[in-house]
Amino acid sequence: MGIASRLPRLRRRRSGEDIPESDPHARRISRRQAAAVCGVLCAGLLGATGTFVAVRGHGGGPDADLRRTHPTGTTGATATSAPPAQATAAPAPDDGKPHVIGDGSTSYTGPQPHQLVPRKLKPGEKPPQFVVFSWDGALENDDHLFSRFRELAQTYNAHMTFFLSGIYLVPKDKRTLYKPPRHGPGDSAIDFPTDQHIRWTLQQLRLAWEQGDEIGTHFNGHFCAPDPGGGGTWTTADWESEISQAYAFVEHWKTDTGFTDIPPLPFDYATELAGGRAPCLEGQKNLLPAEAANGWRYDASSPGDFQVWPQKKDGVWDFPLQLMPYPGKDRQVLAMDFNFLYNQSGGDVTQGNPAKYPQWEREARQGYLNGFERVYNGSRAPLFIGNHFETWNGEIYMQAVEDVVKDVCGRPGVQCVSFKELSDWLDAQDPAVLTKLRTLDPAESPDWSTFLK
Repeated sequence: MGIASRLPRLRRRRSGEDIPESDPHARRISRRQAAAVCGVLCAGLLGATGTFVAVRGHGGGPDADLRRTHPTGTTGATATSAPPAQATAAPAPDDGKPHVIGDGSTSYTGPQPHQLVPRKLKPGEKPPQFVVFSWDGALENDDHLFSRFRELAQTYNAHMTFFLSGIYLVPKDKRTLYKPPRHGPGDSAIDFPTDQHIRWTLQQLRLAWEQGDEIGTHFNGHFCAPDPGGGGTWTTADWESEISQAYAFVEHWKTDTGFTDIPPLPFDYATELAGGRAPCLEGQKNLLPAEAANGWRYDASSPGDFQVWPQKKDGVWDFPLQLMPYPGKDRQVLAMDFNFLYNQSGGDVTQGNPAKYPQWEREARQGYLNGFERVYNGSRAPLFIGNHFETWNGEIYMQAVEDVVKDVCGRPGVQCVSFKELSDWLDAQDPAVLTKLRTLDPAESPDWSTFLK
């Protein structure tokens, strides 16, 4: 009996899930602690953010669904700082030369290299198995986890989505540049970075984009319940302000930092930013209109859902956190590192009993693989795995994710992609085909030769 056949076929019911009912973080917290609440669903469901690594398939058939393009532009142009200017959404001429934008913080260097090009499914064809690995925050600090997983993605021919918190490009002594909704200037639930961390983060953003990874947004100040001014209370106008500042911190980092020895980022953020994940998965209802107004392709802020094929919500692709079978237990867990932490050492205990680390690491790794096997051998619904750059419980969750990348991204029919690339593929499909795919339960494997005819 295969692994997938032993996993439960999760029907679309929402009762009886053994998931913690409240956010364990009810106080103002540091940057490391605040990352944890990204996985908590304040409506009563403990959530895990969903993400998957983008990887090219191997061989023909569904493996050939996406083909990588080749770089057409140059990167790494140098420019001196200038007064802030609004970036234009219209790309510069694609003449193979870098075009500096605004104060020199960003530039247009041509289409992003190494992207996967979507192809419409043929009648009777089995869909690829998409996996998306994503990361909330995307700061390169002293742990160097951003660079570790960027390099891992490159090694395994995968792409990932890095959700950048905009204030991670704002120096501490310039914190009042941030005007958060419903809070005072410079207020934030996460720490502002050191100058060295800003430099390291800029380097990783550049390399990630050049290697084909996506730079999304985790917005800025990470305000969550029970803060009375948390994102769940924001209006669409509040979200529009937060989004505008997320753009500005990337487009004006040279002016804000005063750095003159670092070249522009090799992309135009006004056109490259395609989606984001709200802190603590709060406020999606009022966030969606603001995202749609900015032309974003997707949103990854939904509370947990089953492993089913995505659909659009208010014109934007909805990529929720997903429930997976918890190893050895008759319940589900959301596909994010914090949710394993919560179930193992507790949400407030980020460094638990070291004697249990090996067991907990196995549980996390097998939990992700349970979710993968169920759809890989079933409906082929995309799998989303969400993470934070954290060393919780001896860094076991980082190792578990690394093991999963190495295990799944080279399998036949698997495409480890960014959320942006998944959006491209979904947009290329016949809507009637996607509607039919959404009728499948996660472990349901039809006769593909007749199902999509």
